[in-house]
Amino acid sequence: MSSRESILKQVKANKPAAAPLPATLAFPPLPAADVLEKYVRIAEAVGTVVMQVESLSAIGAYLKKHYETPERVLNTVKGVGFGQELSGPIEDGHTLANLEMAVVQGTLAVAENGAVWVSEEHLPIRVLPFITEHLMLVVSEQDVVNNMHEAYARLDVSVPGFGAFISGPSRTADIEQSLVIGAHGPKRAHVFIVK
Repeated sequence: MSSRESILKQVKANKPAAAPLPATLAFPPLPAADVLEKYVRIAEAVGTVVMQVESLSAIGAYLKKHYETPERVLNTVKGVGFGQELSGPIEDGHTLANLEMAVVQGTLAVAENGAVWVSEEHLPIRVLPFITEHLMLVVSEQDVVNNMHEAYARLDVSVPGFGAFISGPSRTADIEQSLVIGAHGPKRAHVFIVK
């Protein structure tokens, strides 16, 4: 018997007994208005600009007013009416090299950390929310949840695929211990909460 086989045999022989998972923690629900206020407060604390709007077209009107139409805007949310609307996949990520803005649908927002869940269901290419200079996330008001427990209860994590919780613009202080915004992702992040 080789030493590898001997080690693997010992590991298999010394496996601990299976134990049940701990009980799921239950948190008292917060009123929807409190969850929304908490989300706005925490998201803004991490550098996200949060706007509550009445409709998707209001997002387009805001973007047209506050941003000269950037040359490279990709919009994956039908009804916003700003930038180049995309509905299919992007095969080559190199075409996004000079991307200035992306408007992306979020599945849900989490109040406890100011994050938005974005899945590949709403992305033409996985790199989109990380390669853009300005990330605009769109979430429905009824899809703002209190905490990660509620978020995971609503997400189907058994389905394979890509998804990420995104909270605020990219920040790092790894480079000479100086804060750098936008080194690993967008320099600015907006979340539009549609009523």
